[in-house]
Amino acid sequence: MKDERNEAIEALMQLHSQILECRRCPLWKTRTNAVPGEGRLDAKIMFVGEGPGNQEDRQGRPFVGPAGRFLNELLGIAGLRREDVFITNVLKCRPPDPLNPEKVRKPTTDEVEACRDYLIAQIALIKPKVICLLGDTALKVLLDRSMSISKVHAHPFVKSGIVYVPLYHPAAALHKESLKDVLKQDMLKLREIIDMVMQAETDATHVGIEKQATSI
Repeated sequence: MKDERNEAIEALMQLHSQILECRRCPLWKTRTNAVPGEGRLDAKIMFVGEGPGNQEDRQGRPFVGPAGRFLNELLGIAGLRREDVFITNVLKCRPPDPLNPEKVRKPTTDEVEACRDYLIAQIALIKPKVICLLGDTALKVLLDRSMSISKVHAHPFVKSGIVYVPLYHPAAALHKESLKDVLKQDMLKLREIIDMVMQAETDATHVGIEKQATSI
């Protein structure tokens, strides 16, 4: 089992090296750094956002700007430490707004498709038990295109043996003050969900979580 885990970690490192050199879409032309993600390579909890911002592009690390500082605060509410989770984005390169290059825009469908395989491979190699979907883009890419974050935030869903928990993106709360309290309350719910998942030892227990998905 240990050798198997070591092989997965080595494969993940190779994958991240590929991301750093990726030219699958035109975003490589405008990036300073690709941002594969960071954290424990065998993390039980994974956070997936939308894409890198200015600070992330400069440093090559996810969530290091204002939204990242707020995320660190939220992790504490959920009883988590940044070093114990894995944090990444759907897009691995910053998507600049053509009208204002200092700002970012929503990812295009082609950009999401270009990066999708990287994200799926990260999930397969890290093998998290819980994936927190930060914002609508991550929600639609990994869970359900028809879902809206405003309707399903903090509700757990089971897919392929993984518990997915949609949450508002920290950046959204920085632009809309009322979402800060919502996110903080949702992180308390996330803490309960994580505790439940970590105590689960059989597939039957996971089925129980799925049945409770709309009531937790």
